[in-house]
Amino acid sequence: MKSFFVNNVRASLLLPILFSTSALAGDWSLGLSAGVANSPYRETDPVAFPLPLVGYEGDILFFHGLKGGAHLWKDDVNQFDLFAAYDPRQFRPKDSDDLRMKRLDKRDSTALAGVEYTLRTHFGHFNASVAHDILDNSDGIIANAAYMYPIKLNDWEIRPKIGVRWDSEDQNKYYFGVSQSESGRSGLAAYQPGDSFTPYAELAVHYHVSESWNTFVSARYESLPDEVKNSPMVDKSGVGVVSAGFTYTF
Repeated sequence: MKSFFVNNVRASLLLPILFSTSALAGDWSLGLSAGVANSPYRETDPVAFPLPLVGYEGDILFFHGLKGGAHLWKDDVNQFDLFAAYDPRQFRPKDSDDLRMKRLDKRDSTALAGVEYTLRTHFGHFNASVAHDILDNSDGIIANAAYMYPIKLNDWEIRPKIGVRWDSEDQNKYYFGVSQSESGRSGLAAYQPGDSFTPYAELAVHYHVSESWNTFVSARYESLPDEVKNSPMVDKSGVGVVSAGFTYTF
C-alpha cells in the first residue's frame, strides 16, 4: 500500500508544488522535504514520507524533480517550454486492504511529454500545459491551467495558487476504470469513466533564510470529479498533501 501511495502523491500532488520550489535563482538546488498525504484508492491510509529535491535551472535546459526539458522561449514575461516528465502513478493490487481491489489488474507508471506556457504579469502568473502518455500505458492526455499570485514580504514569500486539470477518457479508464473481466473476478461493478476536470488549490509559504537557503511549507488539495469518485476503486471525495522542507541553491 505504501509503495503505490507515495508514488501517486509525488506525481499528482507533490510535483506541481516542488517544481516551483526547486526553480530558484541560480543553476543547481538541492534539498529535502517530508510530508503526509492520502490516496484516492479504496482502503488506503494516509502515509508520511521523505522526498529529496534536486533542481537545475539554466538559460535553455532545466530539471525539476521528475520533470526536465528545454526553454524554447524565456524572458521576464513569457516562457514556453518543451518537457518530459516521469509520472509514477500506479496501482498495485496488493497495496489495498480491500480483498476485491487485490483481484484487479495492475496499473503501471508512465512517462509524459508535452508543452507548457507561462505568462508573468503584475496581476499574477498564468500557466497552461498539455502532455501525452508516450509509453502508451494509458495513451491518455493531461492538460492543466493554473493561476498563482506570489506575495513577497521581506524574506517571506506566499504563493497561493488555484487551477484545474483535465484528464482524457483514456487516462481515467486506465487508472479508475473496471473492465468486465476484472468485475467478474473481483466482485466490483464494471465501470468506464469519461474525461474529467479536477479543480485544485495550493498554498506554499517560503522563508528565505539567506541568499542560498530557503525553507518552505506547502499544502495542496484536489476535489475529485464525479468521473473519478463514481469509480468502485475510489472511496474518497478529495485528496491532499501537506509538506515541509528546505533547499540550498548553488
